Amino acid sequence: MNGVSKMQCNLEDLSIFYETYGAGRPIIMLPGRPSDHNIMKRFMEPLFTEQDAWLRIYPDLPGTGLTPSLERLATHDQMIETMLAFIDAVIPGQRFILAGLSYGGYLARGVLAQRAASIDGLLLCAPQVKADPTQAQLPSRAIVVENPQLLTSASPHVAGLVEDLVVVQSEPVLEVMPIVLSEVIKADHAFNGRLEVAAPASFEVDPQQASFEAPTLILTARQDHLCGYRDAWNLLENFPRATFAVLDRAGHFVNIEQDELCRSLMREWLQRVKEYETR
Repeated sequence: MNGVSKMQCNLEDLSIFYETYGAGRPIIMLPGRPSDHNIMKRFMEPLFTEQDAWLRIYPDLPGTGLTPSLERLATHDQMIETMLAFIDAVIPGQRFILAGLSYGGYLARGVLAQRAASIDGLLLCAPQVKADPTQAQLPSRAIVVENPQLLTSASPHVAGLVEDLVVVQSEPVLEVMPIVLSEVIKADHAFNGRLEVAAPASFEVDPQQASFEAPTLILTARQDHLCGYRDAWNLLENFPRATFAVLDRAGHFVNIEQDELCRSLMREWLQRVKEYETR
């Protein structure tokens, strides 16, 4: 993770904290919430240990990490407009690649709806597709590998997080959960709770988006009971250059539970993006 910079992007009444790594073609990394940018950084940075041609930009979304919440940001459209303003401020006029995890995937599709002509690649990992979870097609909660003995060594909060969200209860996954929990605790939960019940974004209600022709990777999990995989599959026809994967033995933390397989697919996606850029 060479060339790290910790920065603030001032957007009138909001200051967005973000970190950058490396140099070259920009990749905007939109994390889920209520986690901060670190959950995306842990997921993505291992890809770049042997690649030096990318500028990786990791913001904390409003109401997470070191970016404060703002009362006026009450809708998903307003969150998307904030991300567009952030992108325009940090890489003005530049082409870029876009990656989104969970709610970051929802925001990424909103950004794509307005900036597709400037985007040379898209990654959606465990993306939220429907703003209203009651409208989503979700699998039932399932645990593929249980390890009650392992959970006895964890704090009650960590054990609860594992029991609620983790599909494969393994030691490597358990080791990451206290870090994830510490990042979640920092969030403004009242603010994020209001977004949970906000109406769908305009791009979801009235989709007018043309096919996105750049290399795309959509990673989903077979046991993801929070965002699922069926709704993401329904997006596929709009992405003619997309690889779509549904990974077994993983839930909403697919980037943690199936990290090696995710990274293999992501490396191949980056190769396709490079090829696309040089055509």
